[in-house]
Amino acid sequence: MTATRRAFDLVLAALLSALLAPLILGLALLSLALQGRPVFFLSERMRAPDRGFRLVKFRTMAPDSADGGVSGGDKAARITPFGAVLRRSRLDELPQLWNILRGDMAFVGPRPPLRRYVEQFPDLYARVLQDRPGVTGLATLVFHRHEERILARCRSAAETEAAYVRRCVPRKARIDLIHQARRGPCLDLAILARTLGASVRRLPLQRGGRGRAPRAGPLAPDRWLNIP
Repeated sequence: MTATRRAFDLVLAALLSALLAPLILGLALLSLALQGRPVFFLSERMRAPDRGFRLVKFRTMAPDSADGGVSGGDKAARITPFGAVLRRSRLDELPQLWNILRGDMAFVGPRPPLRRYVEQFPDLYARVLQDRPGVTGLATLVFHRHEERILARCRSAAETEAAYVRRCVPRKARIDLIHQARRGPCLDLAILARTLGASVRRLPLQRGGRGRAPRAGPLAPDRWLNIP
């Protein structure tokens, strides 16, 4: 099944890379015109407990050489107007097609963690990273908006770090392990379809822009995690 999933990822990533090349190029040129260099943001992430890689995204923040950790309210002022559009629609993730083609990532799986969190929770991530990291996943689908709300209230890097480690890492890992245990083609395709639908609803051309997190059906958040 792993070989089948990898073949599916390769074929789909190659197809999407060809189809979306004009969009990716257009976004890169817009980013260069509106934000300047660099166009891309490179971040070390882990695909296995002892193996890192360079994740590629469109840059959405003003550069800061001292940047580290996850993004919370303490970094909100650094998000550019164009970057906010990219983040809301998840178009900033398009360059990760390159990571999929390289074999660093899959379409569906746990979001690749920073090295600091893998080193802080080695036993937990030894289990989570048995699956290849993904562009989207069950945890991304059902917990991402809740995580955003938690971290948006943080006003310092220390507060963001504490909130992420205490309230986000264990919950996301729990959902990732549920997905790992129940994983199958139907569930993965449903996650991909729901992620695409959510991204389209959050495009700026859509009325309201943000859309709503899904609440009904087999991928509803409350089915997988009790979120207060």
